[in-house]
Amino acid sequence: MPTILRLIRELADYEKALHEVRATEEDLRASLFGPEPRVFAHVAEQDGEVVGFALWFLTFSTWMGTHGIYLEDLYVRPEARGGGHGRALLTELARIAVERGYRRVEWSVLDWNEPAIGFYKALGATPQDEWTVYRLTGQALRDLGRG
Repeated sequence: MPTILRLIRELADYEKALHEVRATEEDLRASLFGPEPRVFAHVAEQDGEVVGFALWFLTFSTWMGTHGIYLEDLYVRPEARGGGHGRALLTELARIAVERGYRRVEWSVLDWNEPAIGFYKALGATPQDEWTVYRLTGQALRDLGRG
């Protein structure tokens, strides 16, 4: 858990959002290894050291009628990039999706992250430009949740 949390923090720092990280090792342990896990993780290693991770969960498409995989985070440490780790992590998620009959793997990428966008396009991924992501958090979430 310390390694995954460190990588999450590195990713958040890269995305200029380190101040938004609230996750703790205990949160991750409960989510990944609790009695009914709802989130899953894979790691990439180089010379016995974890250099990257993919954290994902299941989605469901009413149009497809099946589950899919939502890739919440994919991160490879800068010094390990170009070594095939990101591709290996995405290949594993694609393998799981195909094996289980899921019809999609999807994720979001910041519009300024050109290296990631180029990497994803090279794998055959296509942007879904017609959709806008909305999010409820903080006070707005609490207000709505109270009815």
